Amino acid sequence: MGQGQQETVATSLAGAVGEEISASLAPVDAELERRYPGDPGTRQPVHTVYVPGDAFAADTLRTWGDQALAALDEHAPDAASFAAVLGLPDDLAEPVYTRVRAKLEREPVEDLRVDFEDGYGPRPDAEEDEAAARAARLIAGAYADGTAAPYMGIRMKCMEAPVRDRGIRTLDVFLTGLTEHGALPDGLVLTVPKVTYPEQVTAMVRLLEAFEEARGLEPGRIGFEIQIETSQAILAADGTATVARMIQAAEGRATGLHYGTFDYSACLGVSAAHQASDHPAADHAKAVMQVAAAGTGVRVSDGSTNVLPVGPAAQVHDAWRLHYGLTRRALARAYYQGWDMHPGHLPTRYAAVFAFYREGFAQAAARLARYASRTAGDVMDEPATAKALSGYLLRGLDCGALDTAEVTEATGLARTELEGFAAPRRGDLTASTK
Repeated sequence: MGQGQQETVATSLAGAVGEEISASLAPVDAELERRYPGDPGTRQPVHTVYVPGDAFAADTLRTWGDQALAALDEHAPDAASFAAVLGLPDDLAEPVYTRVRAKLEREPVEDLRVDFEDGYGPRPDAEEDEAAARAARLIAGAYADGTAAPYMGIRMKCMEAPVRDRGIRTLDVFLTGLTEHGALPDGLVLTVPKVTYPEQVTAMVRLLEAFEEARGLEPGRIGFEIQIETSQAILAADGTATVARMIQAAEGRATGLHYGTFDYSACLGVSAAHQASDHPAADHAKAVMQVAAAGTGVRVSDGSTNVLPVGPAAQVHDAWRLHYGLTRRALARAYYQGWDMHPGHLPTRYAAVFAFYREGFAQAAARLARYASRTAGDVMDEPATAKALSGYLLRGLDCGALDTAEVTEATGLARTELEGFAAPRRGDLTASTK
């Protein structure tokens, strides 16, 4: 065979066979695109803080940050003492501590939910109306003057009969108040608690459709989170995974699945002393949530701990170690978000998150750089791994654990290139770096 000539490759199937197969799978292709669009590529907060509706004020975010800084000043005034409490290695002690303090000064809360459910309790209707209207005014004002958290919203009462009407009214008062103060903020988040049946999700969809129509909003503008707090939300009476049906019932509006540590544990009969996010019952529930949400663009959040870092130093340190360990455990299991119940949880939330991303930064960056340049190394990575590596670095950048300059220097990639690796098109096995 002469130079430049190609050997003829024999085949047996007519071209029409492939065309027929493609035609038969066209509905499946469309279904894959509809049901599994992939991660939205937006920032996911590392936590959600919830504050009772009657306690929320214009200075709540700053107050939480100041109280967290005061806790550090009192119980871990320098990097060495903080590292000793949490068991941080020497090379991470100063970088983590410095970044934690900077985060608490700059952006102490990434996601805040004004709570009108368990943390609020039953109140006279007029009082809850005013609290919901006040929340709308304060949140609209915070976004207007630049003091808002990246994400803010409310947790309404659930769709169960005893409180359904009150929950609907609170949501209406809140959303109406926001629209009267301008456009809905991009960071708006709504949480629906104690969802048990997919029909309750459908009801929320119909409710938001009606509000969008009444206010002249773009259809589909408002999304919501589903809080998983009952066993029936995980496993239905017919043996199916209810949570998977809930995602579909949301018709593209579901943004997250949030695990409710204590309600779910109590539902299964777990005694109060053992209700925790690392209980086997919690692991099972979150694993089902994670599999159901994979590829749908719906994100999973861990729950919270109710052990508060208050009291004498030894007690605060014990609570910090517990919270730090639970957060690190969740991160290793790809639960990148959790719930925090007290300002004293913020130092260990950010310490755990920052340590997680900083300790793996050098290796992740080197592996991604080799993959991007097609350079051989001691690990053979595939496109799926490159997706995970770039996603890891992007999460580290978003929360402040990593800096843009150091990531670019270590990988040779700009953020847009990282985003390309993190969200390749379905079926694209080459994930171009161009």
